[in-house]
Amino acid sequence: MKEQIVAKMASEAKISKAQAGRALKAFFDGITTDLKRGKRVTFVGFGTFNISKRKARQGRNPQTGEPIKIKAARVPKFKAGKGLKDALN
Repeated sequence: MKEQIVAKMASEAKISKAQAGRALKAFFDGITTDLKRGKRVTFVGFGTFNISKRKARQGRNPQTGEPIKIKAARVPKFKAGKGLKDALN
């Protein structure tokens, strides 16, 4: 899928696939960096990326049924914006 996005970017922007690949990597790196810093990343009309905190909890090993501890974690979330939702419906 990434290769298809890079090819589409290169074609639309009339740049090489290598340049498009670097641009896409920089885009993802920027989002990742901001999320690591606890910032929300919003693209008006497309959607919002943010971080949600998941508490530590007790789980079960599905094979043995033994209880296990699941660590607390920060997990990325994406909420689609109105423009994206409208484009799909």
